[in-house]
Amino acid sequence: MSSATPTPPDAPRTPRLPVAGVLRLGRPSGIWFKPATSVVVAAAPPNLLLVALGRLDLALYTMAGSLCALYAHNRPYAARAKVLAGVVAGMVGSLGVALLAASLTRHAVLLVTVGAVLAAVQKVVCDATRIGPPGHVILVFVSSAALFMPQTPGQLPGHLGLALAAGAWAWLVGMAPAPFRPHGPERRATAQALNAAAGYAEAARSGATGARAGAYAAVQAAWQTLLAAGARSATRDALERLVVRAEIVLADPAATHPARLRAWARSLRGTGPVPPADDLGGAAAELLGTAAERAAPPRPLWTRIAPLAPIAVRTALGCALAGYASLALGIGRPYWALVTAASLYQANITLTWGRTVQRVVGNLLGVLLFAAVAPLAHVSPLALVLCCLAFNFGAEALISRNYWLGTVCVTPLALLVTEFAGHQRTDALVAERVADTLVGALVGFAAALAVTNRRAGSRVEHALATADAAREHTARLLAGPQPEPAALEEARRRLTTALVALRDAAEAAAGEWWQRALSQERVVRAEQAGHRTLAATVRRQGLLAGSGTGTHTEDVRP
Repeated sequence: MSSATPTPPDAPRTPRLPVAGVLRLGRPSGIWFKPATSVVVAAAPPNLLLVALGRLDLALYTMAGSLCALYAHNRPYAARAKVLAGVVAGMVGSLGVALLAASLTRHAVLLVTVGAVLAAVQKVVCDATRIGPPGHVILVFVSSAALFMPQTPGQLPGHLGLALAAGAWAWLVGMAPAPFRPHGPERRATAQALNAAAGYAEAARSGATGARAGAYAAVQAAWQTLLAAGARSATRDALERLVVRAEIVLADPAATHPARLRAWARSLRGTGPVPPADDLGGAAAELLGTAAERAAPPRPLWTRIAPLAPIAVRTALGCALAGYASLALGIGRPYWALVTAASLYQANITLTWGRTVQRVVGNLLGVLLFAAVAPLAHVSPLALVLCCLAFNFGAEALISRNYWLGTVCVTPLALLVTEFAGHQRTDALVAERVADTLVGALVGFAAALAVTNRRAGSRVEHALATADAAREHTARLLAGPQPEPAALEEARRRLTTALVALRDAAEAAAGEWWQRALSQERVVRAEQAGHRTLAATVRRQGLLAGSGTGTHTEDVRP
């Protein structure tokens, strides 16, 4: 049974906007301590060195590089090296544009405009390349603040050099665990897929629904992690077999007991040997489909950016209007309103509303925390740096439970950063931050409502067509007498990817306003047909215990 729920044809196209539910705390991320520890290790040496030199006013530039340590902790190390290098390049490039603008003009309206355009570019690139968490918000925070730093053209090389040096150190921090646990990210992703499959099996046995989409997404994420891990090895081959075992459970929840899946997941902790999966049959043991997928060229970047045009317009317009409104009200720090607006924009209006509530609640609580901590931070420059490091750690430790909880630490951190150049009145900072938060949230969300995203429906249509084509291709292979093992495995992987993309597109469109009605029934039928075909494919490959080699045509009909 699909996790989707059909909606009647006359269902309203303006989803409700919840309040209380978006503040509910979830379970912390399994690797919350990695970005929390990494950002502290990356930021401490540059900041402490600046304190010793009496040049804490330069900390914004080193902080730009240090914050790159927050990224790519879920990537295998071969991919992480490239991603972190790209984040550092993007951070330094964004900082360079902001500092150049600051050195050429002090016209606040022009600077806000530059910041809004930068925010839109950062948002689209991060979404298209799936760089995150934390995505574009960190880049926007740094570049927007730099726009309003007094600057001369002659200072740019030195300031960018500081950011680049700190970014290089952050790269080393991010890559430091590689020699000690070289397969750590792949093992974690595989464990998450096994646990998700176990959860789906338990839900299926109890008659509950709704766990299948999450399980398929976890399995797909594990495959993507393994495919990005670089050259094949015995460890990665063993992990791939475990992911295949998780896929088998999605086809037949009774194929493996959930306790066994969870035991395999627990055994992947640390650096011990990967537990052997059950006999998967010759076709799965070869894992020919993954070899074909590794050889396939990546999708061109522009094909991933084009569907994000409405989100880019929302971000640019919302950030610009928020900054202009802050200037018109004479608040004094328009980049705070700009960053607030930039942080709101999610895949659809409903999610954007949720992030708006979270941002406002977190910021308002955060300014109270800042007011309480400010006297301690003002004791000395060293105390100021130590408070910033503590809030860096706290933000990453808490944000995976709920965005608003992490923002309670992010807000005082942002306020303390403004004091690197010199002590400022606490009451003035608090008043300005509250005003800019409210302005940025109101104007930013209004811009999201004003800029429609009718492409969300088109994306669902495209995802439906892709899923139907992948299912029909797989069904044709199943109808043949002796399909090639490599072709059948590749078709199964392709269909799984298409179904995950369809669920993502349907969920994004379901929370979007001002669009034509979508047929949820078509989505449900496509998912059900696709899942039946996947189950038949697993049977044909001989992966289910006691299964025959027939085509099971009753399972592949839409």
